[in-house]
Amino acid sequence: MADVLPPQPWRVHPATVAVMEALASAGGEDCARFVGGCVRNAVMGAPVRDIDIATTLTPPQVIAALEAAGLKAIPTGIDHGTVTAVAQGKPFEITTLRRDVETDGRRAVVAFTTDWAEDAARRDFRLNALYADIAGRIYDPTGEGLADARAGRVVFVGDPAMRIAEDALRIPRYFRFLAWYGRGEPEAAALAACAEHRGLVKGLSAERIGHELMTLLAASDPRAAMGLMAQAGVLALLVPDATGLERFDALVRIETEILFSEDPLLRLAALLPDDPAAGLATAARLRLSNAERDRLAAALGTDPPLVSWMSPREIRRAVYRLGPGIFCDRALLAWAGSDRPAAAVQWRALLAMARTWTPPTLPLTGAEVMAAGVPEGPLVGAVLREVEAWWIDHDFLDDKLSVVERLKAVAQGMVY
Repeated sequence: MADVLPPQPWRVHPATVAVMEALASAGGEDCARFVGGCVRNAVMGAPVRDIDIATTLTPPQVIAALEAAGLKAIPTGIDHGTVTAVAQGKPFEITTLRRDVETDGRRAVVAFTTDWAEDAARRDFRLNALYADIAGRIYDPTGEGLADARAGRVVFVGDPAMRIAEDALRIPRYFRFLAWYGRGEPEAAALAACAEHRGLVKGLSAERIGHELMTLLAASDPRAAMGLMAQAGVLALLVPDATGLERFDALVRIETEILFSEDPLLRLAALLPDDPAAGLATAARLRLSNAERDRLAAALGTDPPLVSWMSPREIRRAVYRLGPGIFCDRALLAWAGSDRPAAAVQWRALLAMARTWTPPTLPLTGAEVMAAGVPEGPLVGAVLREVEAWWIDHDFLDDKLSVVERLKAVAQGMVY
């Protein structure tokens, strides 16, 4: 009896059925199969987000079939055989079966084929070379992909060195798949090939590296995969400023065992030294967004220093100065870098206070400063800063009258 996918809502969704029936009307029942992540994740019991389809139809035939069925067809990667179908607002990436004609380690020249085994042979890992038809029947051209998916084994299709030579991105991708799907001991031949050919990653684009690394860091527990990446010498090439894994491992442990959270950007920060310049350099290297760049650099600042035994007043001062987000980032990094594991209760209390306390606004305006006799210009800002410093020293005094009295004293001293 053929292996069949477990029940999957996405497989019988009207939009999915509409796309598969449109393709079948042009090429027969066996011209299209689900492929890759959706099949793999269904087998492994993991969530399915994207639905990819492989087909023996050529891109023009795919477009014609979709349009004939009243579906939208977008030629998103027509040169490589990819057309995106849109049905009921849902995208489906449809790619013609391919075989590699020429590769340079970054991009491939492909030729279309109707041979499912040829298409499977050019894929990266055996658990990604799985196909399933509309009825859910699973096809495993490599003969090992289904067993790999069920066991959590990440094994290259064929010779690991050859797969890496075809596309060097498969090196960081290998460790990313270990983080997300790997169980048990990794394949020795794969690790050896990644280590031997690690220099090839230098030719990859920053965007591709950044995507793979940040996706790896988003896994629920990437510690083992990151450790293997470091041992293979790959991490040092992807993140040259990485100082080691001790703080990273501690942060992931805190997240997974205590806080039940996952923050890939903060995990990246944990790999770096406490120096905003290192954050800026890494963000540029990985082509992170401006918001990610700014957060990464701010998280690696050290002024004011944060410790678990800060008083409530000291916490409020630091939160007001840094903002709750940056404060919490720095506190978590300080906690992960602490050699006092027994202080977990203190760190949790500190974080709880930072997240629940709303920094107040100085109850004073520039207009009120000028009304106190300070002439318009730079002196207004200087008076505001002086009064604000006094207000902070008095633990954000909630007394407008006292703030006004302080304003009068400061204005008198600065103006006269």
